[in-house]
Order: sequence, then structure tokens, then C-alpha cells
Amino acid sequence: MKILVCISHVPDTTSKINFTDNDTKFDANGVQFVINPYDEFVLTRAMWFKEKQGATVTVANVGTASTEPTLRKALAIGADDAIRINAEPTDGFFVAKQLAEVVKNGGYDLVLAGKESIDYNGAMVPGIVASLLNYNFINACIGIEVEGNNVTASREIDGGKESLATTLPLVIGGQKGVVEEKDLRIPNMRGIMMARQKPLNVVEPVSFENTTASSKFEKPAAKGAVKLIDANNVGELVDLLHNEAKVI
Repeated sequence: MKILVCISHVPDTTSKINFTDNDTKFDANGVQFVINPYDEFVLTRAMWFKEKQGATVTVANVGTASTEPTLRKALAIGADDAIRINAEPTDGFFVAKQLAEVVKNGGYDLVLAGKESIDYNGAMVPGIVASLLNYNFINACIGIEVEGNNVTASREIDGGKESLATTLPLVIGGQKGVVEEKDLRIPNMRGIMMARQKPLNVVEPVSFENTTASSKFEKPAAKGAVKLIDANNVGELVDLLHNEAKVI
């Protein structure tokens, strides 16, 4: 079984986010980047398929040379090789188009991706990849087993979970539950050293005309000052909650 794991290069959640050029561009200065957490869950699951079923695991990312440390970390976790599509990821459709081309050229049976990236939260790339390839697709996946060409999976739905049966080839949009946080793998020194020797192939993007562009970013408004009410003045508190905060 050939597995492709799609990796997003995203800011660490503890990073302070700013924008430049009149709030039209993200300011990457001083920002620590990591593997998208949802992608890390499915990457860990791919390692299970590699160890238990002899699958080969390739990781792929659409990005500039700045994303290579993130790909190297995925290699240190255990992926066999990496592919970087040499382009700025301008929007979800562009990313999906590039990844779909990699899948076509590589003949992958199973494509694993996080259900969304934590920077833009578009939640569109896995579904578009599946549509472009005419592959089966399961989103919000919290469990997957593969036996030959047959797949059983479960996904999160409102109020519960749904069990499904399908076949390869397949695209998965995964999340926590595919593996648990305690099962995530931290690269050890041996893995880091081996990752330096593993192939990281850079390919040029396929020609594609973007139809969307970000015009402006806006951070959430700063929280207002706290208004303290005397503990004995319940009436004023109720009045403020009702007339000012409008929560009762």
C-alpha cells in the first residue's frame, strides 16, 4: 500500500500573529512553524500502517524552501520520503490541484490529510483532492482500518459517530481520534539523523490560474476593560447583564 500524507506548515498556536502591507500579508518574522496538528494525527496513523502492514509513506507539502524543516520533521517521525511542490500556497483549490497531481504521478492508494489546517481553517483541501481524482472520500475521520482493498472507518457527526465501509483508492480528512495525543511521536536522535539521508524531492507546480486572493486580514478586536460590581449590588449586575451585555 502506498500512502501519501499531506503536510501543512502552520504557525505554532503560541505564536503572536501580525500582518503587514496594510493587513494584506501575513508577517512570518519571529513565528515558529510546526506540522499542522491534524496532519500529525494522520501521519502517526500512517506510521502504524507502515509498521504493521509494510506500507510505504510519502509526505507532501505545497510551499517554499522555508517549509523543508517541517518536512524533515515528518521524515524524522518515520516517513520514507518527502515531496515539496515549489510554490506559495495561495488558496485551498491551488493546494489541492498540486497535491492531486502528485497523487496521479505517484499512484498512491491512500491519501491522508488533516481535515483542515489551523491557520486558515478552510477545511476544503482533502475534499477537493478527492473530487479531482475521483477517489472515495471520508471527512472528520476518527478511525480507519485497511484490509487489502477494503476499508472500514468511522467519522464524527453531530451527536455521535458514523461507521463506514469503502474501498481504496481513498482520501481521508482526519482529526484527533485517528490516533490519540498520547500516541503522537516525537522524533528521536536516530530518526533525526536518518531524516537527513532520506530523499526530499522538489517538483515544480502545474500551471494553474488562481481565481481567489486574500484582500485583507483582521485580528479579533481587543477585549474591553473589566467592569467590577460590588458583591452587594446584585441589581446593578443584573441591569448591566441585561441592558449592556445583553446576555439575559
